Amino acid sequence: MSASAWDGEPGTPLEEKEEISEDYKHDSAICSGTSEIKSRAVVKYSAAPPPTSYALLQEKTDLKLPPANWLRENPQLGSAGTTVLGSSSKSKPFSSFGMAYDFIDCIGDDVDVVSDSENIKKLLKIPYSKSHVSMAVHRVGRTLLLDELDIQELFMRSSQTGDWAWLKDFYQRLIDQKWQRKKKSKEHWYQKAILSKFLYYSINGDGAAEHVTDDLNEGQEENEAQEEFSSSWPTTFTSQSSDAEESDAPKQEPVSVDINFALGQVTSVPKEQNLPTLFNEGENSQGLRNDFVRSIMWTFEDIHMLVGSNMPIFGGGRYPAVSLKLRDNNKPINILTGIDYWLDNLMCNVPELVMCFHVNGIVQKYEMIKTEDIPHLENSTFSTRVVKDIAQNILSFLKSNCTKEGHTYWLFKASGSDIVKLYDLTTLCEEAEEEKCQNPFTLPVAVLLYKVASNLMLKARQNRKHYGTIRTLLLNCVKLLDQDRHPQIIASAHYMLSELFQLDEPPEEDEGESLRAGGSEDSYSDDDGEEEDEDLTEDSNDNGSYSSSPKDDSKAVAVIRSVGELSVPEKYKSTHLIRPSCAFPVSQDKEERCRHVLSCVLKGLKAVDGSIKKESDLPAADPNTPIPLKYEDRSANAACAAEKEISLLLERVEPLQMDQKHPTRSGMIPGSWQHRMKLQLFLKASKAYYVLSDAATNLLKYGRALRYIKLSLQCYDAYCSVSGALLPQVLQFHSQCLSLCGDIQLMLAQNANNRAAYLEEYSYQTKEDQEILHSLHRESSCQAFNMATDLAMDPEYQLFVSSKCYEASYELLVSEALKDHTSEQLAQVLKRLGNIRNEMGVYYMNQAAAMQTEKDVKKSVSVAEQEMWKKSFAFFEKGMKDFEAIGDSTNTALLLCNTGRLMRICAQAHCAVSADQSRGEFSPEEALYYNKAIDYYLRAMKSLSSRESHPAVWDSVNWELSTTYFTLATLLQDYAPLSRKAQEQIEREVTEAMMKSLKYCDVQTESARQPLYQYRAATIHHRLASMYHSCFRNQVGDEHLRKQHRSLAELHYSKAVCLFLSLKDAPCELLRTLLERVAFAEFTMAGQSSSAAKLKSLTGAIEIMAETRFAFRLIHKELLDEQAELSEAGGESPEAAGGPSSALNLEEVMKLIGVFEPSFSFLLLQLIKLMTTMKRKPSNKDEEMLKTYKSVYSRLLRAEKKAPLPSRVELYIDLLQQLCPQTAADDTGTHQA
Repeated sequence: MSASAWDGEPGTPLEEKEEISEDYKHDSAICSGTSEIKSRAVVKYSAAPPPTSYALLQEKTDLKLPPANWLRENPQLGSAGTTVLGSSSKSKPFSSFGMAYDFIDCIGDDVDVVSDSENIKKLLKIPYSKSHVSMAVHRVGRTLLLDELDIQELFMRSSQTGDWAWLKDFYQRLIDQKWQRKKKSKEHWYQKAILSKFLYYSINGDGAAEHVTDDLNEGQEENEAQEEFSSSWPTTFTSQSSDAEESDAPKQEPVSVDINFALGQVTSVPKEQNLPTLFNEGENSQGLRNDFVRSIMWTFEDIHMLVGSNMPIFGGGRYPAVSLKLRDNNKPINILTGIDYWLDNLMCNVPELVMCFHVNGIVQKYEMIKTEDIPHLENSTFSTRVVKDIAQNILSFLKSNCTKEGHTYWLFKASGSDIVKLYDLTTLCEEAEEEKCQNPFTLPVAVLLYKVASNLMLKARQNRKHYGTIRTLLLNCVKLLDQDRHPQIIASAHYMLSELFQLDEPPEEDEGESLRAGGSEDSYSDDDGEEEDEDLTEDSNDNGSYSSSPKDDSKAVAVIRSVGELSVPEKYKSTHLIRPSCAFPVSQDKEERCRHVLSCVLKGLKAVDGSIKKESDLPAADPNTPIPLKYEDRSANAACAAEKEISLLLERVEPLQMDQKHPTRSGMIPGSWQHRMKLQLFLKASKAYYVLSDAATNLLKYGRALRYIKLSLQCYDAYCSVSGALLPQVLQFHSQCLSLCGDIQLMLAQNANNRAAYLEEYSYQTKEDQEILHSLHRESSCQAFNMATDLAMDPEYQLFVSSKCYEASYELLVSEALKDHTSEQLAQVLKRLGNIRNEMGVYYMNQAAAMQTEKDVKKSVSVAEQEMWKKSFAFFEKGMKDFEAIGDSTNTALLLCNTGRLMRICAQAHCAVSADQSRGEFSPEEALYYNKAIDYYLRAMKSLSSRESHPAVWDSVNWELSTTYFTLATLLQDYAPLSRKAQEQIEREVTEAMMKSLKYCDVQTESARQPLYQYRAATIHHRLASMYHSCFRNQVGDEHLRKQHRSLAELHYSKAVCLFLSLKDAPCELLRTLLERVAFAEFTMAGQSSSAAKLKSLTGAIEIMAETRFAFRLIHKELLDEQAELSEAGGESPEAAGGPSSALNLEEVMKLIGVFEPSFSFLLLQLIKLMTTMKRKPSNKDEEMLKTYKSVYSRLLRAEKKAPLPSRVELYIDLLQQLCPQTAADDTGTHQA
């Protein structure tokens, strides 16, 4: 035996026969001859209690007399007993939608058909029946929804309300020109009544019969026709009210009172994916409830159907599940009755049928029949394989022709006709120029599309393959609805469309995937299904006769020419692709995606705005008129005045905690659907504009970026205006907006040259932006962030605004609402705060330096300069604290380095000026500030700890520290404070500073600064050598100290020469150092008395002088290069060669030559004199050298003093080369180590 139908599990086989395959042991299999029909029924939901045994009525029981419990509510019978007398004798027109809403997971892909079981039976009996068929068909993905379209009731309604008048005209013109209301016969109501009484007797066999007067029966019968008409068709989804009230309903509430939209907050947080939904769970939405006792997933061969059934099922004993039927013994069972009973049992997985036979209401006997035997009953034999073919053909026909989602199709067969036609009522309605809301199916279809999309949206969070399907569903939903009547669904749909476009990354391109089966909800509704007798012959109680008309075919979408075709296997095949064009439109361009989002947001806002009845006191604004985005040229003083605006900015930043109770500016009631939807749309628009702004920033389009961030903050301002409290995620996003705004203002300050282009970008507005702004202004003035987003012309003000944006962002992140959410974001904002404070410190430092250079005469430090220093220092201090808070040692070192530079500027400003405007002695203030600078540089080095941490910053700090020591030593040496300190003390300080500078001169590491370090090291050695040279000359008395100074001078001169020789681009410095060294040797010789000692000193001096040839070679080369450049340029005067572009200082060269010639001449003369007057006999070598000296001296004396400089330099090289022939082969010299 089969498992019972109420346990929700798949059925087991009926009493097994040899033909049943083990492969289908979980299916209910019915055999007809050698062919097997596969059927499987799974109860998704059942409102009926477990079946109880039926009462076997005694023979001669009179069913015309009612039992004591008649018409009392009984869960065992459900609607089958209580409603047979009228109110729901016909299935409700939207019964399939009620089931679809309950099992939304199945809709779109898993299920082929959703319908009342009575409609399924009626379709499968088409080839056998002459009765009319009239059904509405709707498509959602792969699923078809079938509902009875009662033409009689529809046209009765049309005559009262005017709805469907176009369809009535069409029907009368093409199908039945003489349509009139048909009434049910008394026989019909009599059969209904005794069936009801029979069922009540069956559950209460011992109850006493009660006599019911004929008057009562007649009264009931008269009311039945009225009830039947009035209850089945709800009035276009409004509340249960009179027709007069219904006509006014759209003016007050465009959506049904019964259709309460539960719009949850839709955020991008994966844990709370609450999407907008249309109905509260279990809500009676007048016609959209699932009123069936059972909702069954029925698989008939390869067709998957979600079927609603109200058939009473009894059980108990050896028959756990049986269906109970009442038959007139005088009427034989026909084929239609057989198919009806067979399909009922298959759908409900009931293995046996119990028939009670009566004659004129008097019970005669009972008979039990197995379900698989029903097709072989006498007078009602039929082929189950043919029924299967009919089912497959009808499904294929409908799927091939009902191709448009959202359209209402009408499947119609007139009584007595063999032709079945399919019409597209939506297209006919449009052709009739009727409003689309005149079609009562419009809203249920739209709601179903919306619900399927909402359900898929939850899955789409994990799988973007659904995006194309969702988009198609929502677009079709919006297309169906009138914005004035259904703004809530339209606004919600547009919001969901905007959610499909990922703003942070490009979505994957793919098509929608299948949906999977889901849960269920309470349901109940339908008829007892005992009208098979009236189907066999042409029924005078049905919708008129068939009138063939050739012009009818032109309006039909498709036609089945003969119902006999449906019995031919695979006569119709479905060729239509499910949603062939539902691929999601993916764009890699971030701006294009944001524009899609904003377009959806704008449509949603328009729908919401149109539904708000109370107009605000705002002056009417034209959405096509641009709202000006002002820019201001602010002076530096304006920063103080802006403090008031800053307080406004910070107020708007504070998390809102108040509960709004009063209507908003536009008249929205807090908590209403308009209120909730606007919050989501405002926030979505703000995020889209933020992404646009960020993209424009990356493209260096800072004017455009500022315009977008202004719009983003205006959307946020409007959001705050209508929001009672701000969620942490919203506050976090707002912090990002402020941070980006700060970035943009900083970039504008740093790129002042392109201000005209930025202004043009900033002033441009699209029509879409204007319309969104117009909607924002209905709720808020949007002025809170003007200060932060205005395009100012003053860099100082822009830096000020940038810093305030970062500060506001920081205050938000450390607020109570966000303290546990934003550690990573807080570090980024602190880094930006440190950076902007560094920028402002540098700005004010440069201002102070500019003031210093602009002064014509060196005066005392001005108050303005001191203000600049204080501002700069304060910003550097704050910036260091910000970087220290996040452990950023590199940036801390950079700010310490900048503070050191500020101290050097302060030192330069305190430079003493004497009465004649010349540079005075090195002042104590200068020393103080230079030492402070050194302290900051040393702190920077300590912050970095080693060069490996950040080589570039380390090298920069190292260079600055060396420079500061060098500058300090140079100023001490050149402008010695002799009025305050002793010479020896100054010399010690100079030496100490020079040696420290030398310590930080990294001459070994290869880098861009290596030549600079080498030059500085050479200069330091030269200066130290000069100082010791001077001390040696001026020192009297202490011979030991003189020797020490002489030794140190020699050492530093030697090192300076080596370093200058290695540079190859400092010939003047090399020449000067060598000449000073020669002078040092001459001074040493002057103090000697013996000839031998003098000769040795002179020979050493002449060797040093010979080294000057390397310097002269470099000078000669540069002179020739300059001459070549001059000849190419058109032969300018030689003086021009010493201009700013020349690397060689000719004036310096001439000065040095003026020292070189007499010194060289003097040395040669002294050597010649000394060698000729020597008492000892000269050797051959001495004679040769004397001869050379005389020759060189002779040529030097005869040299033309007015000869061109290159010629003179060439002569010197030649003469110097003669003095050292042994090095002739080594032109580069031996001192280049």
